[in-house]
Amino acid sequence: MGNITTADFRNGMVIRFNNELYIVTEFHHVSPGNWRAFVRTNLKSMRTGRVIEQRFRAGEEIEEVRVEHQNWQFLYVDGDEYVFMNTETYDQQPVPKEFLGDSVKFLKEQDVVELLVDGETIIAAELPNFVELGVVSAEPGVRGDTATNVTKPATLETGAILNVPLFVNPGDKVRIDTRTGQYVSRAK
Repeated sequence: MGNITTADFRNGMVIRFNNELYIVTEFHHVSPGNWRAFVRTNLKSMRTGRVIEQRFRAGEEIEEVRVEHQNWQFLYVDGDEYVFMNTETYDQQPVPKEFLGDSVKFLKEQDVVELLVDGETIIAAELPNFVELGVVSAEPGVRGDTATNVTKPATLETGAILNVPLFVNPGDKVRIDTRTGQYVSRAK
């Protein structure tokens, strides 16, 4: 962790601002005529995921946080915490449910997740964008009900309930976008 200036900003960099960690998603250096130059940034909160717009004076010092992207395997749930194991060192560490977001309902045991680590502290989790899960139960599609985009609820192997097209049956594998929580396609 070190102090940098606004001239060192780059997309994807993690900074500490107002005692919270943010990812710089966008930045522009602005010098409006005879006014003082500044840097306009879009910062994404690592805790909430909310994006804010923030201005910094040109040359202002900011604390950069060095984070490592590490692969961790999901082992099991312990109360409100999800226990992960580092795939290289075999260390196990619990992660609070709120770090994982809404897509945690698509996480099954043995899945590998990318965790952002600051030293020994896990600060954020990035689940895969797409997962393939088996359909445990789904009502049969009604013959003749062929209007476009007709869906039915299906229960997946993780317990999540998802709307799928009528042709999906129990035992099928489906591909899901974890960012939106929506059905993408049938898996091979």
